[in-house]
Amino acid sequence: MKAATNSDIRNWVDALRAGDARAVARAISAVENRTPGWSDLLKGLFPYSGQARVIGVTGAPGAGKSTLVDQLARWYRRSNSPPFLPKERGDKVGEPSSEVRRTVGIIAVDPTSPFTGGAILGDRIRMQEHFSDAGIYIRSMATRGSLGGLARTTADVATVLDASGRDVILVETVGVGQDEVEIMRLADITIVILVPGMGDDVQSIKAGIMEIADIFVINKSDREGAERVEREIRALQSLSGQRDDSRVGWVPPIVKTVASEGKGVAETAAAIAEYEEYLQKENRGRYRRIQNWQERLVEMLRDAMLEKARAQLGDGNLARLAAEITEHKRDPYTLVEELAGTGEGN
Repeated sequence: MKAATNSDIRNWVDALRAGDARAVARAISAVENRTPGWSDLLKGLFPYSGQARVIGVTGAPGAGKSTLVDQLARWYRRSNSPPFLPKERGDKVGEPSSEVRRTVGIIAVDPTSPFTGGAILGDRIRMQEHFSDAGIYIRSMATRGSLGGLARTTADVATVLDASGRDVILVETVGVGQDEVEIMRLADITIVILVPGMGDDVQSIKAGIMEIADIFVINKSDREGAERVEREIRALQSLSGQRDDSRVGWVPPIVKTVASEGKGVAETAAAIAEYEEYLQKENRGRYRRIQNWQERLVEMLRDAMLEKARAQLGDGNLARLAAEITEHKRDPYTLVEELAGTGEGN
């Protein structure tokens, strides 16, 4: 795409806001691929964002993340019962509405194909029946080498879906293990899914994963060992230290589900609604979003500075400098200070 004019961006934003699915798809592709005009597009969309609530769903591979996301999407579309709604959009939290159908956006982050560089769709096949429902928009994203369970542009794609008018955005992480904590910096509510019988259950929920959970879901709870997983979570909760200020006084509830059969989905939605009510007290939701934006701003600055440095260096210069370092003609520390302008004399 050639550089877009202000008029082009305005028309694009208007089409997206009007519910044009093609405009949404083009916007997401532009943001993902960083094609010309992506930054101006996000600038135009940002004033319309911040209305949706983002639910992050994370857990180990095989935990049933895709199935639960699929069932939650069905629940919100079928029940018309908002998990949470901004005040300016109408209903109170948990108050059913028969007049407005809640719209859902799904961002499914998948491993990157080593051959095409694209997302390996995997369990996304089971969501295919949603494609006939205009109220649900599904997008698979490849990690493209990013760690932490999300793609580099996941937050920007969430902004696009948010600005397009989605009430709920479900973000399913790739499922990489204990270090998958990036979702907490994007989501308003983070669900950690555990399953009985997957080895050492304590190992699967300790460290960072334990700290990021707002809600625990024990999926496939009809299996032997579900009670043991629940006891271990309770024990770890009793030993954990003080949580951050946005979650003081909140003990993550534990919901048991058999997502493949739709069991426990209503209880999961109820837990989400309860946490939203909690966030609305004492501006906890605002505080959490401020924390999230602090982290995201640092990441955005780091990415922008890295791209600027790469553009200035060029592949040829980078290879030459790397060769000089390898041959000990230069030291990397002084070189980085010179390139970044962070030396003591600057």
